[in-house]
Amino acid sequence: MCGKEGILKESVQKEKMSEENITKEDIVILAIESSCDETAAAVVRNGREVKSNIISSQIDLHTLYGGVVPEIASRKHIEKINQVIEAALAEAKVSFEEIDAIGVTYGPGLVGALLVGVAEAKAIAYAAKKPLIGVHHIEGHIAANFIEHPELKPPFFSLVVSGGHTHLVRVRDYGKFDIIGRTRDDAAGEAFDKVARAIGLGYPGGPKIDKVSKEGDPEAIAFPRAHVADAPYDFSFSGMKSAVLNYINGCRMKGEEFSQADVAASFQKAVTDVLVDNAMHAVEEYHIDKFAIAGGVASNSALRASMKEACERRGVKFYYPSPVYCTDNAAMIGAAAYYEYINGTRHGWDLNAVPNLKLGER
Repeated sequence: MCGKEGILKESVQKEKMSEENITKEDIVILAIESSCDETAAAVVRNGREVKSNIISSQIDLHTLYGGVVPEIASRKHIEKINQVIEAALAEAKVSFEEIDAIGVTYGPGLVGALLVGVAEAKAIAYAAKKPLIGVHHIEGHIAANFIEHPELKPPFFSLVVSGGHTHLVRVRDYGKFDIIGRTRDDAAGEAFDKVARAIGLGYPGGPKIDKVSKEGDPEAIAFPRAHVADAPYDFSFSGMKSAVLNYINGCRMKGEEFSQADVAASFQKAVTDVLVDNAMHAVEEYHIDKFAIAGGVASNSALRASMKEACERRGVKFYYPSPVYCTDNAAMIGAAAYYEYINGTRHGWDLNAVPNLKLGER
């Protein structure tokens, strides 16, 4: 579809969809997520009620290589995507006819992995004659908080912390965001993975460091806390990661043993301190009374405890998803897709994977 005729048809289609949206009481979204190494599908009603949430994880496979191998991830998505969609529909006890729209992650992420989900979503939307809604992955993580906290509504602040992202976001409204701070180098989750590998814990690093840290002393080693002088809300974790590597190498050169638990606990404390300090600085400067965390690292027990304590001291309401909604899943994509749907967002058959998609872009 192209030219004036294509634009006109698309405009008429959007208008019809908007009218249908107004007259229908419940909106049921079939959501697909395949941005990295989880193949997931979910059925979500009205952006808050999860009817099903099926996740096929590749963690055991990628553990063999010490991290995600993009080509292997893409191939596994192709193998699993039809199965997880069928399982999601079956568990929710709905058919394609009862679905109102198809939501899918189209960025950011691994391009090959994203393409599998986008192609599947477009095929289903075309065959079932349903609207197609592309969802930003970070928007999905933020929307995960809507699932278990029905009272949470914008505006609020959110810290999105995962293997690929560390963003401090002001959520002005559903689907409307301002990025206040972001990492200048490594994402927090990426730093967790690299440090875990360096001290012999392996992949995935985040959960393993969280577990072993409980046996260590978080004050044992004084790792640096980096702050960006000209951007008080931005983050930097590469120096912290290098400090851990230097400490380990120093011990080995001197023939000294080091405590794996102490290194893990001290590193985790350093990361948590920076995340909490920057977040609370933003809370105070912007006079925010609601704060939510999201992303894989949001399931870290030390971060949750520190952020909860910091919010309580300031009289700020603190929100966080259950661990299953912190890591990549399709329920969060369905929640975000619902609000995009009622805001009138529709994508055409030219929707493509955008591996470096910025939050707020369309």
